[in-house]
Amino acid sequence: MFVVRPARLSDLDGLMALAKITGTGLTTLPAHKPALQQKIEDSVAAFATASGNTEKLNYLFVLEDLSTGQVCGTSALIVGIGLENPFYSYRILHQTQLSHEPKMRVDTELLQLTNDFVGAAEVATLFLDPEYRRDKLGKLLSKARYMMIAAHPDRFPETVISELRGWVDDDHQSPFWDAIGRHFFGMDFITADAINGRGNSQFISDLMPKFPIYTALLPEEARAVIGRPHTGAVPAMRLLEKEGFRFSGAVDIFDGGPEMEVHKRGIWTCRKSETGKLGGVVEGEGKDPMHLVANPALDSFRVVLTNVVEGASGLWLPKEAADALEIKEGDAVRYSPIDRPVDDVDPDKPAARAGEFAQ
Repeated sequence: MFVVRPARLSDLDGLMALAKITGTGLTTLPAHKPALQQKIEDSVAAFATASGNTEKLNYLFVLEDLSTGQVCGTSALIVGIGLENPFYSYRILHQTQLSHEPKMRVDTELLQLTNDFVGAAEVATLFLDPEYRRDKLGKLLSKARYMMIAAHPDRFPETVISELRGWVDDDHQSPFWDAIGRHFFGMDFITADAINGRGNSQFISDLMPKFPIYTALLPEEARAVIGRPHTGAVPAMRLLEKEGFRFSGAVDIFDGGPEMEVHKRGIWTCRKSETGKLGGVVEGEGKDPMHLVANPALDSFRVVLTNVVEGASGLWLPKEAADALEIKEGDAVRYSPIDRPVDDVDPDKPAARAGEFAQ
């Protein structure tokens, strides 16, 4: 049995082990022990904070294999981005210029530095140990955050975003950074990425060019990766799209990765989730688990992937699942389907830049 729960200080070594295998680009999970410890401490403080808080909060979750105690994945919710330090993005703008003599039309694309997402929430830091990429554990780790939003909507703003890792080459270099950022800071992408991951990136954000950048002046290699996710981030992007996220028209200022957004009420898992109480337990784990089930209490929030049976007395769960959730008969639960049916499709297709999401 696996459970997603809030991170605690005893998870530090497990998170450090995960951080060492993420590779370049996941800046919110740096292989830097003091930074990871601070993230855990910030998360513990966030869960202890009263709702209605107007400061930035960071909720950090881990996926634990209860049979071994191993931390095999992590994900996070950040509330109030840009409230402490500016949260910069490049918004993709389109400009059309006309000339009557000679008769000519020129369509131009620009990158404008903005901080449009100030105060929004961000789903971040999704990483699962490659050895555990099976049995829908990635979905459990990702969707547990939406169960948190569904259980405590008053703790989250209306807009929820997600930054996807941008594309890098086989040497972990970013063509986007090489075309823009490197010229202003004299460092390669790996160095800038490491600084950013330790939370010391404000000087880079502050010194990035503030005037619009004409993409036509960038090398072809850089233009080709604007809005294109890292190969390893494509599955995460698909999950986001199934939850209702759409390309926002903005990209990350470091690697050009796409930034997705959704209204919290539009998140599929939140919309489909229901509340109930534990009516009883049955022996056995069951096969092909179909539901996310959460202990919604803030001080003991936990999510598992299991089966549920709706009865007159409430929901019946496998005993192993109830034990993992640390709930007893009569306790509140929140549950939602793990998979979105194929025929349950939004009428609007994801807005995307041509070609980059098909890579």
